[in-house]
Amino acid sequence: MPVRFLLLIAAFMFFVAFVQIGILTVAFDKLGLSAESAYLLFMTILIGSMINLPLFDMKAEADEGATRIMVNVGGCVVPVAFCIYLLKHHSFEPTALLGAVSAVTLLSWKVSRQLPGIGIGMPVFLAPVTAAAVSYLLDARQAAPLAYISGTLGVLIGSDLLHLKELKRMGAPFASIGGAGSFDGIFITGIVAALLA
Repeated sequence: MPVRFLLLIAAFMFFVAFVQIGILTVAFDKLGLSAESAYLLFMTILIGSMINLPLFDMKAEADEGATRIMVNVGGCVVPVAFCIYLLKHHSFEPTALLGAVSAVTLLSWKVSRQLPGIGIGMPVFLAPVTAAAVSYLLDARQAAPLAYISGTLGVLIGSDLLHLKELKRMGAPFASIGGAGSFDGIFITGIVAALLA
């Protein structure tokens, strides 16, 4: 019985991984990446999700210690680098780009909440749906890359950077921007937004 149960779990995990890779392939295809490039990017994100780079220390309000602010390579650095890549390969109207990023940033800042023991969180699909809708309205022809950029940067700025001061009150020894790696809101938002656009 335990062996059959383990096989069932393994089959389920394989199915989930297959679906995830299929979804990611579709999303990256809409962003202009080949299957090989998409796979390489995804593997970079997976490997990078195990790496946190220290940025600076903030004095914690809860005690005499400090909170070390770090950035996760897979959950933040790689998605932002991919945003830069998309910006170099697409000609967005400055007003459309600024408008889309600002809309997702404002929404993320407003709905993000402090979650004890976890960090800063927000409803998963709110930002990507907003990024996709706003991007389609502002630039339907390039909606997918604009949605990825606005979703990624909007969540990074609105949910993480603009809430850094709140981490002082949590008293945690460290906090990582994009800390959930390939499952972080920054990465997930960008991918889902591109899929929806």
